[in-house]
Amino acid sequence: MAGIYLHIPFCKQACYYCDFHFSTSIKKKDALVQSLIKEIVLRKNELQGKVIETIYFGGGTPSLMTKDELQLLIDAIYNHFKVIENPEITLEANPDDLTPEKILDLSKSVVNRLSIGVQSFFEDDLKMMNRAHSSNEAKACLSLATQHFDNITIDLIYGIPNMSLEKWDQNLEMTFDFGINHISSYALTVEPKTALDSFIKQGKYPSLDETLALQHFNHLVERTQNKGFVQYEISNFGKPSFFSKHNTSYWQGTWYLGIGPSAHSFVGNQRSWNVANNTKYIKAIQNNELPNTVETLSGKDLFNEYLMTGLRTMWGVSLDKVRKDFGMEYLQYLVKSSEKYIERGLVVIENKTKQSSHEIEITSAENTYEDKILKIAQKGKFLVDGIASELFMI
Repeated sequence: MAGIYLHIPFCKQACYYCDFHFSTSIKKKDALVQSLIKEIVLRKNELQGKVIETIYFGGGTPSLMTKDELQLLIDAIYNHFKVIENPEITLEANPDDLTPEKILDLSKSVVNRLSIGVQSFFEDDLKMMNRAHSSNEAKACLSLATQHFDNITIDLIYGIPNMSLEKWDQNLEMTFDFGINHISSYALTVEPKTALDSFIKQGKYPSLDETLALQHFNHLVERTQNKGFVQYEISNFGKPSFFSKHNTSYWQGTWYLGIGPSAHSFVGNQRSWNVANNTKYIKAIQNNELPNTVETLSGKDLFNEYLMTGLRTMWGVSLDKVRKDFGMEYLQYLVKSSEKYIERGLVVIENKTKQSSHEIEITSAENTYEDKILKIAQKGKFLVDGIASELFMI
């Protein structure tokens, strides 16, 4: 199985915190759509006949696309790849784009999953982040979208300066009230060269408070668990049968193609990424050239990536997979390096089938690793990226 991601690099306006590739001008949208179609054709053999299970429109703001433009892209995928009978097809959308007419059109299309960038239900938060939509638009679009789609995820941002725990709880409660079955939630972060970065340096925006973000994160975990959500990845919470198949494929090492400017791909032991410039991307594709950089990953790279993604998920890192794919040297290194985090209660080694919570000591190459996984403990979840990087093979 494999997936296809399509990057739609257009937005109405720039959110202060965003460092993704996008343009606020849609003058080149027609040329971009034709280039996306042509890139699909140029790369039709790259997945070596693997069947497409998921299609994901990300951005940018894919909801700026018309239903006809979306259909052209989907038709191109179906014409040049094998696709399963009922693929998961996700469209990222902003609330202000999801008018009643748009929602109705999408409900009649092959799109079967919406990812809606709500971020907050409070007007002051949205203005602080320079979001294009209003609180009322967020609520109105969800009221209607939930009547036409069962599979909806919304994005929420926590750790916003001056956001009280009570206010954060109200965001969660409104989400639950709409019957949403999946939540992707991230701490507000300061990325270099963003407007937010500049504002904080100039004293125009409060500095971020990691203690506040941790408090919000712990509350998020507790509230979602009480509502029947599963935290299957550090930032993703889904009701059973509503996990994102596309994003899960990333975390589990499935092959995928990234189509469009700045889009990343992973095929075999190679990663590639397209140029993050609309003009250069379109020109190259028109000349039948792929404007991408290709990197062949070493065994060490693949091991480190597996650690980073595996520890972020509920499935953890399979010690047997480490032994089989990377060898005993890597396994012994990982187990030894994990000891200090196990002692601090940040990481555990569990039996996969029993999912027991007690620690299992592994000391020699003669042990059986088939059923054992290395997992991040609840106490360590907020620190997972730092822990994973400390376990990397250097």
